[in-house]
Amino acid sequence: MIHNIARGVQAFTSNAFLVAGERTVLVDTGANFDAVSHLRKDVDVLDAVVLTHTHPDHVGNVDTVRAAFDVDVWGFDPDHPLVDHSIADEEELAMGSRTFRALHTPGHKDDHLCFLSTDGEVLFAGDLVFENGGFGRTDLEEGDRDLLVQSIERVLAAADETLQELHTGHGPSVVDNPYRDMELAAQAARLY
Repeated sequence: MIHNIARGVQAFTSNAFLVAGERTVLVDTGANFDAVSHLRKDVDVLDAVVLTHTHPDHVGNVDTVRAAFDVDVWGFDPDHPLVDHSIADEEELAMGSRTFRALHTPGHKDDHLCFLSTDGEVLFAGDLVFENGGFGRTDLEEGDRDLLVQSIERVLAAADETLQELHTGHGPSVVDNPYRDMELAAQAARLY
């Protein structure tokens, strides 16, 4: 089960995906809403928090979630004060009932990670790509358009048309031909 606990929240936040199963994980915590009460509706135990990156809208609720569930936080940059354990590029980790491969995808932020299930069916893209060919901002600190394009192309090469679910950092998840939305994002990022 994958459930966006931030769905319908009227605040400046990212999506925050609860991935339930053998290892229950929250992918990003969002910000500026009561994530703990949203989580408690679905689970009593959280095994880990996994971060796509450390922009404030993705990590604002880390401290309250960590305290409420006595859970460790995993991310790319072990020197970041919110990250307890590092995730290396190409490292595999269990989330829900699947195994995911971490892909270091800078361009939006230096510590950005995407998580592609090893069966190729599910991708957590953070702020790399969005629905309908949208792509992450590169005008913020650590933003780099050329790196972003390379990162999108890397994920496109790792995935293929068997991708069934694209869960993005903002906006709706894409379940209707998500690979096409990623191809559109690559095209758009090269042009604009």
